[in-house]
Amino acid sequence: MSKHIVIGVTGGIAAYKVLDVASKLRKLGYSMNTIMTKNAIEFVQPLAFQTITNNYVVTDTFERPYTWDVEHIALAKKADVILIAPATANIIGKVANGIADDMLSTTVMAARGKVVFAPAMNSAMYENPIVQENIAYLKEKGYLFIEPDSGWLACGDKGSGKLPAPEKIVEYVVELLEKEEEAEVVEQDLAGKNILVTAGPTIEAIDPFRYITNHSSGKMGYAIAENAAKRGANVLLVSGQTVLDCPERVERINVRSAREMYDAVHEHFDWADAVIKTAAVSDYRPKEASDHKIKKSGENLILELVPNPDILKSLGERKTHQVLVGFAAETQNVIEYAEDKIRKKNLDFIVANNIAKEGAGFKSDTNIATIIDRDGTIIEHEQMQKSELGNVILDKLKMYFK
Repeated sequence: MSKHIVIGVTGGIAAYKVLDVASKLRKLGYSMNTIMTKNAIEFVQPLAFQTITNNYVVTDTFERPYTWDVEHIALAKKADVILIAPATANIIGKVANGIADDMLSTTVMAARGKVVFAPAMNSAMYENPIVQENIAYLKEKGYLFIEPDSGWLACGDKGSGKLPAPEKIVEYVVELLEKEEEAEVVEQDLAGKNILVTAGPTIEAIDPFRYITNHSSGKMGYAIAENAAKRGANVLLVSGQTVLDCPERVERINVRSAREMYDAVHEHFDWADAVIKTAAVSDYRPKEASDHKIKKSGENLILELVPNPDILKSLGERKTHQVLVGFAAETQNVIEYAEDKIRKKNLDFIVANNIAKEGAGFKSDTNIATIIDRDGTIIEHEQMQKSELGNVILDKLKMYFK
């Protein structure tokens, strides 16, 4: 097996569990190096990892090199995956802020392969807003995380922050490596095209505690963005709030409200060759959002709602060379409403679906779509994975670029 793993061990009591992770990966045939921080070797001796991995362990940036290569660069190039386990708040914070002051953080900064964090720390530390912001930021940048387990911690507390079982970590890493190994070479038929995709729900504040939104998960838009990037396009993803990781080679702009999405899309519209508008945008917002939490009075609460700007219509009025693709998520009269939307919003084609159908809802991994051209051509598609439908839509889009 040609894949190589670099295991980064940091200073937590869970470091001893990573010996089992290394052992299981070694038995599966993977080659490994280990980098240990100075704090890590207070918990586990380097000799233990050296014996299990049958390879040298690096603990100091300035120790005698084992090869004549620059060590951190050599390890970064060698690694198909860097697994950091346990990942403390310290190493997460360092990487999030671009700090490279020891061998592990320096190697991560030089890495081009996948970097996976398996956090393990006190639950209060893990839930600290700063740590969570650092994790969210790293996810946006393409770093991967294995979510910690919950349970009794070494400090005696109970909560999130427990290092996942070695079997779970091994399964994640193996699946990641196998997925890369099996990935087929994708034709770069969208190379050089600038594609702007919107995805997810928008949120309209009622007060600091409450808001209006919808059930959109963002899965359809993210699938399109991911596939477009794989096919060589330059992809900008304007996303409402989701739990999804940003696809590789995709630039993401996070927004909350419809007006924020309107501003972001219009700012980059001239750049785009195509806009695929999958986002479920709130049609209305409260006329006034309270600065303070509205207290329960026992009386009826009446909200006055005003229309949000129609992003898709405004793009249709403004477009010059852009291909404009809309989505119509309906529960009745799907074709009729979709055709009306094409005319009113000056679309090139629209993807319509009945979200009341099983397998076509917002949070589903599948969709059932009908693609309608502005000339009236209607093509119905059976239920398929959203990733597969994403490529169907991109195939259709490609025809407009010729």
